[in-house]
This record gives sequence, structure tokens and C-alpha cells, in this order.
Amino acid sequence: MIARSLSLGAVLAAGLAGGTLAADLRPLGDGSVSSGPRAGFVFACQQSFPANGPGASREGPWIKGAEWDLDEKVKVAGAVDWPNALLTIEVQGERRLVTGNNLPSHPTGVFPIAQDDPAFYYDRNPNPIRAIDLKLDLPRLPKVAAAPSCVPMGIIGIALTGAVVYNALDLRGKDAAAHEMLDACLGHPQGAGQYHYHAPSPCLLDTSGPAGRHSDLVGYALDGFGIYGPYGEDGAKLASKDLDACHGHTHEVAWDGKKTALYHYHFTPDYPYSVGCFAGAPIAVARRPGGGGPLARP
Repeated sequence: MIARSLSLGAVLAAGLAGGTLAADLRPLGDGSVSSGPRAGFVFACQQSFPANGPGASREGPWIKGAEWDLDEKVKVAGAVDWPNALLTIEVQGERRLVTGNNLPSHPTGVFPIAQDDPAFYYDRNPNPIRAIDLKLDLPRLPKVAAAPSCVPMGIIGIALTGAVVYNALDLRGKDAAAHEMLDACLGHPQGAGQYHYHAPSPCLLDTSGPAGRHSDLVGYALDGFGIYGPYGEDGAKLASKDLDACHGHTHEVAWDGKKTALYHYHFTPDYPYSVGCFAGAPIAVARRPGGGGPLARP
């Protein structure tokens, strides 16, 4: 049995040191939604998006035509600690059991966004962050499926910070990381209070890159494959063009304490940022935490 619990200070400190995104313009992902596997796109299960759905109320000056600037983008203010954050990962036979409460092991911004926060001008996210029971029963050694499958709106994976990972889209089908107001760790809550990332967080524990080696494991997708940071073999920084249609590839990686040739995904600084489609067979997860209909806001 392998159990792993997260520590607040260690994850934040190491993540800020090793996982920080480069300060540069990046392509805007608006409109990059596909009905099948396609590199640089999100193969979304939902294909129709309302133009006036929940999300940012104004476009910020960091949106520059077909590009956007993460460095210039306003961040939600505050540093709220979550001392009750919990994530445990256990390997039992051929299964990997992930249990947590969806609270991150790093500080977050203040949500709902305060009226005197500059972020409020662009996005009036009214949702508080709430603890949400989360149990995922994943395969320990996942296999690539005969054909890739689409990613839903809502959870597509779990990060080792305890927060969940969503696809790159907001409810209008736009690039959520570019448009929606996120905190310093690039996360925010949706309607049920589920704190999540749409793009790689600087608070993920990844000590690679400058060390000239492959990124660390920073999470698991719902098909059981690992999600790693933005650095590939020999510490080369990856972009979407370096990966396949699902935003992954196959080579030896650290897996359960040993080197294993295995398919895996990467976070990258450019759209679609993480899993663009599932290469394996994803487990079923309720779209609303605790069951029910679609989430109110990604």
C-alpha cells in the first residue's frame, strides 16, 4: 500500500520555485474546440456553448487580439490557508484510490471575489470555496484505448495539491485561463464551490526544468494516466506542438517509484494546457459534486 498526504507549505514553496510559467504572450484558445481528437484543441463532449453563459463580464487589457499575457492579467487578491486540506493516494492491487476533500494544499485568493478587488471589475465570481468529498478509483497501470474520447465540462483529473483539474474551456467555450479571474495559483471555484485549475498552476510541486530533467508527476487524469509538469525528456520545455492530440506522449517516466514506459500527459503554458482528450478509458464522475446536473460555472 502507498499512501500520500499533502503538506501545505512544502507544495507551495517548491511549486513557486520550479513550476512558474514564463512571462510571455501565448495564443488565445478561443474557438479551439473540436468534435474529434485534434492537437492544440479541446475534444469536448459539449459542442454548443451559450454566448451569454456565466463567466467574465469584461475582457481585460491582457487580451491582445489572438494572444494574451498571463503576466499582465489581474489575479484575485488574498492568501487564504486551508489547514483541513486532505488528499490520500493508495495503491491497492491494480487500482489507485484517491480520496480527498478538494481543498488545496496551498493558499487561495478570497472568494467570492470582493467588490474592492480589481478582479471584480472583470469577473464577479460569487462562489465560495467549499470542501467537497472526492473519491476516484483509477487503474494503477492504465492502457491506451482503441480510440480517444472527449473530455467533459467539470473534472477531468486531480492534482496532487488536492484541487481538481478542468479542461481549458469556460461555459462560453472560450479560453478560461485567459478570460476568467483566477488567483495567484491560477485556480478558482465554480458554482458548487469546487476549486479547480484550467491551466498549469505555479503552485504545483515540480522541481524539474532548471535541473535538466523530466517534470515531476503533478496529478492524475480520470483515465488513470499521469499528468506531469511542462518539462519533457532532458528538461526541454514542452508546448502543445510537441504532444499528440490528447496532449500526451509515451516514454519512460517515474511511476510508482520506478521507471516505466508509459503514456502520460503534460501541462504546458499554451492552450489547451493539459488533457485535450482522454487517451485511455476515463472513470465516470458526477458532473456536479455529490451528484445532480451540470455544474453551474466552470
